[in-house]
Amino acid sequence: MNKSIRGRALTGTALALAVSTVLAACGGKDSSSDTEAEGAASATPTATVKDPLVATFDGGLYILDGESLELTRTIGLPGFNRVNPAGDKDHVVVSTDTGFRLLDATGQALTGIEYKGAKPGHVVRHAGRTVLFSDGTGEVNVFAPADLSSGEKPEGRTYTSAEAHHGVAIELANGELLSTLGTEEKRTGALVLDENDKEITRNEKCPGVHGEAAARDEAVAVGCEDGVLIYQDGEFTKVDAPDAYGRIGNQAGSDTSPVLLGDYKTDPEAELERPTRISLIDTEKKKLRLVDLGTSYSFRSLARGPRGEALVLGTDGAIHVIDPDTGKTEKKIPAVGEWQEPLDWQQARPTLFVRDDTAYVSDPSGKALLAIDLATGKKIASVTLPKGTNELSGVVEEGGSPRQRR
Repeated sequence: MNKSIRGRALTGTALALAVSTVLAACGGKDSSSDTEAEGAASATPTATVKDPLVATFDGGLYILDGESLELTRTIGLPGFNRVNPAGDKDHVVVSTDTGFRLLDATGQALTGIEYKGAKPGHVVRHAGRTVLFSDGTGEVNVFAPADLSSGEKPEGRTYTSAEAHHGVAIELANGELLSTLGTEEKRTGALVLDENDKEITRNEKCPGVHGEAAARDEAVAVGCEDGVLIYQDGEFTKVDAPDAYGRIGNQAGSDTSPVLLGDYKTDPEAELERPTRISLIDTEKKKLRLVDLGTSYSFRSLARGPRGEALVLGTDGAIHVIDPDTGKTEKKIPAVGEWQEPLDWQQARPTLFVRDDTAYVSDPSGKALLAIDLATGKKIASVTLPKGTNELSGVVEEGGSPRQRR
């Protein structure tokens, strides 16, 4: 039986955080690149960094200035870590071996706020709410990122799926919660709950459901192995893929466009399919268009520009800027050298993260990170880091373009 509870805010004086041990800077670089003790929540005052970026590497996190790309701090954190915007101007969500942890990226320190749970998965921001889905427990946690400024764990909403699975959830502006349905062996669709956690509707005609994105007028889509499932104005609509197996598992949305950008795979037997086609899902017309880019890409390649442009970082090393309404490639912006997606999804590969008019691209093989002005296509900053990076994210307030998840 589904179970839901409401979280309560922490009260009283917060527990004192352990003072972190400051180590020497990596590789003899600028001493501003301090390394904190592994996994410690820091109470040591540090200088703030403007519009920070956060990149993961094998052993920790790099925090960089979003304008200059200067490496300002290194935090040791073992394990495979993932990063996503928390939804305010200061914080980033770090998915660790034990659950979701909140990083004050502006203050350059891990906080004491944690949502514990096995296999922390998707992080979704929408309508002033951030939603965390723990695959190992099926638990959904919802909070207002604006409340993180208190330094205490925000009061929030908690919902537990009927069975644990690799899922995703999103809360809409009216308080409805859309959450996926499935088990460890099989995922089938999604349901919608009202703000009191009473089920409104469900649809189980979405095999292999994975990923989500929101378009203009709050049309929300989740991917299926045979198309997409769109929820809008209280109703589900299935949009079929043109192939019997046409998997859309990763999507990127924009509040300025009714069209969603998705990946597209057609070989269920492939150890790793390297697709060259992307999908453009029109949530108003409930139609799906396929566009061949002439190059492959990975699940870390999809993003949206400030005017709703569909952006794809191809293995040809270029950012493909696509008109979502026509499917026409408007331009290709050179970014990195040619690359190939590795077989293991946890292995590093070039990653695209977009914030406002700037595209940030990582080059793990060259231990590099660069910033590109999307309007001009010109490189505006770059940095060489001590180690090659894996995931890349940063602070993004409500209304920005989040990076999608595998």
